[in-house]
Amino acid sequence: MTTELTVLVVDDDFYVADLHRRQVEQLPGLRALPAVGTVAEVRRVLAERPVDLLLLDVHLPDGSGLDLLREVDVDAFVLSAASDAATVRRALRRGALGYLIKPFASGTLVDRLRAYQRYRNVLDERTAVDQEALERALRILHSGDAAKAASPSRSATEQAVLEQFGAEAGTGTGAGAAGGADVGPTELSAADVAARVGVSRATAQRYLAALAADGLVTMKLSYGTTGRPEHRYSRP
Repeated sequence: MTTELTVLVVDDDFYVADLHRRQVEQLPGLRALPAVGTVAEVRRVLAERPVDLLLLDVHLPDGSGLDLLREVDVDAFVLSAASDAATVRRALRRGALGYLIKPFASGTLVDRLRAYQRYRNVLDERTAVDQEALERALRILHSGDAAKAASPSRSATEQAVLEQFGAEAGTGTGAGAAGGADVGPTELSAADVAARVGVSRATAQRYLAALAADGLVTMKLSYGTTGRPEHRYSRP
């Protein structure tokens, strides 16, 4: 998935809402709508445009965020100071993908948002989902992004492949950059990655397929004028 995901922050505390909105905006691939603070405003926004994810408080001036969960068909994380088990269970029972108890540590929301992006990458609506992909998506969503990204079990080759899509590749300072001046492409083929990393094309393809399965890179088919379509990879 390479399309931008739209996020709506719902919190009647202006300072908190703005903080969470700015955290959304700092992540590539996510776009935050202006924050709202009431159930009525959420309904208005959803009637006007599609939203991918709600960051939803429980206690709102004109109603309960948990009651709203039952009527909207939108992914949601509940962000609330309510910490009693009954409220948490109710939120999850009514469809919340996750629950963050305020105040939470700096970076926790960003980590969950990154995990949500990877979850959406694995459950791409354009592809069929098997049981293995479903289980992987759920693990990604509930374990967060940081554990996978910083996993010590990642091999040096896999890390090198992934780095070709990061800041180093984009600025021409990573592996395969010529003199540190060239700007790397946003999309790479297995042959491109193989040349940059110094491995065979088959090896690059194997690592790219594994990274795509984990939602860390996305794959699309590029159709030329002749011959078979080429797999092109990019970071979500």
